[in-house]
Amino acid sequence: QVQLVESGGGLVQPGGSLTLSCAVFGNIFSLNGMRWYRQAPGKERELVASSDRRGTTDYADSVKGRFSISRDNNNNTLYLQMNSLRPEDTAVYYCNAVGFHTKYDIFDVWGQGTQVTVSS
Repeated sequence: QVQLVESGGGLVQPGGSLTLSCAVFGNIFSLNGMRWYRQAPGKERELVASSDRRGTTDYADSVKGRFSISRDNNNNTLYLQMNSLRPEDTAVYYCNAVGFHTKYDIFDVWGQGTQVTVSS
C-alpha cells in the first residue's frame, strides 16, 4: 500500500510564498508521474503542475512563471514552490502519484490535501 503525506499549506499574504511537500511512503517499485492539483470552493479540481520521472515538467497557464514543481527521487518526495501568490490561488492542494508496487502492479494514489489561503 502507498500513502502520500502532504505538508506546507497555510495562510499567506498576497505576493507571498509557500512551499508544499508530498512524501510518498509504502511499497514502491518505481515512482513515475507526480502531479499537484487544486480545488477551490465551488470549482472543479484542476491540474496545477506535473513532473515525470525524468523531471520533465508542465504547468497550468495560470501559474506559469510563479510556481515551480520539483522532485527528489531518492526520497520519493514532490515539492511545489509557490511564489507571487494571489487570492485566486486559494484552494485545497492535492498531490497525486502514479507508479508501480511491483514490476506489474500499478498504483494511482492521492494525498489528503493541504489548504492554501492567500489573503491580507
